[in-house]
Amino acid sequence: MDFIEILMKSVIIGACMGFAVGAGAARMFHAPQAQGMGAFRTLGELNACEGDPIAHFSFGLGFLFNSWASIVGTGAFTQDVVHRIIPNWSAAVLLMRNKNIAETLHNPAKMALTGAVIGAVVIGLMNSTAVAIPPALQLIATKVLVPAANWLINLVMPIVFWMAALDAGRRTGVWGTILGGLSHLVMGNAVPGIVLGILIGKGVDDGGWNHITRILVVAVVLLFVLSGFFREFDIKLLTEFYVDVPDGLKAFHALFKAGA
Repeated sequence: MDFIEILMKSVIIGACMGFAVGAGAARMFHAPQAQGMGAFRTLGELNACEGDPIAHFSFGLGFLFNSWASIVGTGAFTQDVVHRIIPNWSAAVLLMRNKNIAETLHNPAKMALTGAVIGAVVIGLMNSTAVAIPPALQLIATKVLVPAANWLINLVMPIVFWMAALDAGRRTGVWGTILGGLSHLVMGNAVPGIVLGILIGKGVDDGGWNHITRILVVAVVLLFVLSGFFREFDIKLLTEFYVDVPDGLKAFHALFKAGA
């Protein structure tokens, strides 16, 4: 009885969540005329798949195992479920029948309805599986799937996105390579930097160095500077080069309570 109750609640919650996520992700493409509901990385990753249903599906699948292992081992969902799996799988389903992104990925109504179905299936599957698996198998699944998913996210996905950036053109490849390298150094994962590099490179290719692309570059620079500062990247870099960290720099970090 508990299993059926959890499954029914999961389907309802997943459908509501998928409806909102699907509509919000699609509305992001209509900003600033309409307000979207999503994250900047969701928009960038959806754009990076370039309307290819296989790319959208495989991208979401790459985060499914880590999310599933998390719900099985800890009982908590990761943010990848709403940021990556549901939006990309919704886009994949719609694009399989119609490759016109204006009528599919950019359509809030279609994305909302498809997202509701995907959300109900994904959340229902994850929660029901977590309840059905014995505790001993949950521990095994966590020890096996989490390292495998980390390898996929930290090694395979950066290579895939880097190849996509190189394939998009010389300018996009250069931006993706530079920002991907910086992202790996500062954030520990190259994917965010490569996605930002793709956005900047394609933006310049399509519209040149206009007001929007300049603002995007400034925003990216601020993102890396602030991310590096609050992760104490400057202190770690000096330490790695066996350079004494100035007391003033330590005091400046302590003033903002930056770092761990």
